[in-house]
Amino acid sequence: MTRQPFISISIRRLAISLLLLLATSAMQAQTKFFTMEKDSIPLFRGFSVSFDLVGAAMMALSDYGQYEGALRINLHDEWFPIIEAGLGRAKHDDEVTRLNYSTSAPYFRIGIDRNLLKNKHGVNRLYGGLRYAYTSYKVDISRPDFPDPVWQWDTGYGMKDVSCYYHWLEAVVGIDAKIFGPLHLGWSVRYKRRIAHSKQDFGETWYVPGFGTSSDSKIGGTFNVIIDI
Repeated sequence: MTRQPFISISIRRLAISLLLLLATSAMQAQTKFFTMEKDSIPLFRGFSVSFDLVGAAMMALSDYGQYEGALRINLHDEWFPIIEAGLGRAKHDDEVTRLNYSTSAPYFRIGIDRNLLKNKHGVNRLYGGLRYAYTSYKVDISRPDFPDPVWQWDTGYGMKDVSCYYHWLEAVVGIDAKIFGPLHLGWSVRYKRRIAHSKQDFGETWYVPGFGTSSDSKIGGTFNVIIDI
């Protein structure tokens, strides 16, 4: 065997060995990520209810916002399946176009969080998670009558109970800190990405319950009062 074929065969064997090593490491990491720690702590650790203060403050101080609550199940202090539901409202008057926009509808999210701290059973948590969210809502859009500057006829505009829907995903990072007893406070930062929505002749709706002002993506957040049960 000449030296060049020998080197070529050695390089191929080394490359195959490295690929097998990387594939094995990736499978082990994936298995470890989805495997719970084995200890004396039971699987079911109760559940918690929470209420978001950010949406309520927006409802009181601006022309849109939401009331939102959540139910979260604690599995081994590590995995937290969660359901979030709320009521989003908006009543907006555009000073430029003179359009009036209003809507009020429920929305729902379902997802799961994972505690990222090494000490899973501590009183505080750092978590990351995902959500799927959906809302079906109706909008009213109107503009008061005013005379056309040329022809002098009224140019009012109105649409009522226009049906719309919105699907989106959320990537979530947050903290949960114990205050005393069952009371916790927590906040989260969320990246929201639209995946499907209804398209209307008038274009995009101004506000989507649970999502916020309409766009392809946006950053949001929550500040929650949490009660462990």
